[in-house]
Amino acid sequence: MKILDGLELSGYIKERQLKQVRALRQSWRVFPRLAIVMTIDNPVIDTYVRLKKAYGEDIGIDVDIHKVDQSQILELIAKLNQDELVHGIIIQLPIADMSQVDAAVNAVAKEKDVDGLGQDGIFTPATAMAIDWLLAGYNVTLANKTIAIVGKGRLVGGPLAKLWRSQGLNNITVYDGKTLDLASELQKSDLIVTATGVPSLITRDMVQPGAVIVDAGTASEQGKIVGDLAPDVRDLDDITITPIKGGVGPLTVAALFDNVIRAARIVADRKGQQDL
Repeated sequence: MKILDGLELSGYIKERQLKQVRALRQSWRVFPRLAIVMTIDNPVIDTYVRLKKAYGEDIGIDVDIHKVDQSQILELIAKLNQDELVHGIIIQLPIADMSQVDAAVNAVAKEKDVDGLGQDGIFTPATAMAIDWLLAGYNVTLANKTIAIVGKGRLVGGPLAKLWRSQGLNNITVYDGKTLDLASELQKSDLIVTATGVPSLITRDMVQPGAVIVDAGTASEQGKIVGDLAPDVRDLDDITITPIKGGVGPLTVAALFDNVIRAARIVADRKGQQDL
């Protein structure tokens, strides 16, 4: 079994980001700042927000957490859009009323939409970028593989399919947890990326020998964060797979802050910065 260790890769990226942020702060007096907007309390969400705040502190990026009632979210976003000290804004999903997601993410100014979820976003969504980085970092080629993406969500499945198709990949099929005969479809796939939030959805009988598996699903089960893979998948010896912890997650955080740095560099460019 080969492990796709996102935590190890994120360490290298973090070193590069630290130097970039230091240059922004010292040379251009630009102090990158991320605002995270939340409307609900949830143990899984709280864990990821804490990780983002800690990562930002490590590389010199200020992270502000705004917990507001759903009714105040558009007013807050408008205020943050106008705040010149804020370079990136993310709406931490899910929000209390998911029917309002489109209105919320599209309200974020495109130059601050570092999650890339808005209609006219200029940034690649963080989790899609993270998965792309992870596979590239371990020399997993995509062009010659039959690729299955399980999950059509706006955070992972949808953006990832869009990203890879923009790279000219036409060997991608997107499924969801309700796909009929999902097992037989996945058995044909060389690469499986799953992000449904349904624990143990993918079992070992669905996986062909030598497959590459990226588990980007997150759910809370008995107080623990779990993915989409059943434990028996990890009994297979000939697969390449993300670990239970430290796979996509660390790189997603790194990718998010790459977008924050890019957003801050736009401000530095306006000040005459040429290269950092």
